[in-house]
Amino acid sequence: MSSLRADFDELRERIRHGRDLGHAGFEPIYYLIFHPKDILAVKRQTPAWIAKLHQDGWEVHTFSLVEQVWSLLKADPFWSLCVQEDQSAPLNWPRTNQALTDILMAENALLHRLEDALQPLMGQPNALLLVTDLEALHPFLRIGTLESQLQSQFNVTTILLYPGVRMGKTLLKFLRFYPEDGNYRSVHVGG
Repeated sequence: MSSLRADFDELRERIRHGRDLGHAGFEPIYYLIFHPKDILAVKRQTPAWIAKLHQDGWEVHTFSLVEQVWSLLKADPFWSLCVQEDQSAPLNWPRTNQALTDILMAENALLHRLEDALQPLMGQPNALLLVTDLEALHPFLRIGTLESQLQSQFNVTTILLYPGVRMGKTLLKFLRFYPEDGNYRSVHVGG
């Protein structure tokens, strides 16, 4: 099993050389895959990783899914109603999760937030978007859904910090308990 440091160093090397044109296209999307038990270690190391990427000449922009999810939920006009309903039946997780998913997916709000983060970086050769906190998508959706809907819009080097495990060369298992998914057009490092 490789260490987070070795995986991150391999990722840095891969983004420095860029992607080759292949069956998955050539969008510069990279996943740093790590075991879910390492989520806190990744959070602790992320500031140092950003500093190393800056040293490598990248202009790093972060996109925290925790911040985006929370921002969308709080801004929704039905948020206070969701809180009241949850308080009246706090153990009705299917209903709560569905209500929160509906908010996040309404008018592709989360998708548009990611799109809006990518758009101003286009044309900047040293721009890099670091997408963090993917675990915040559980149980609402998986990042592969957003990635596939933004096909051809990833013109900026994008790194996703992915808590999960790798199954073979191309399959990923989000948070280690979701079913295997091969719908990724990205380079996978670690896992």
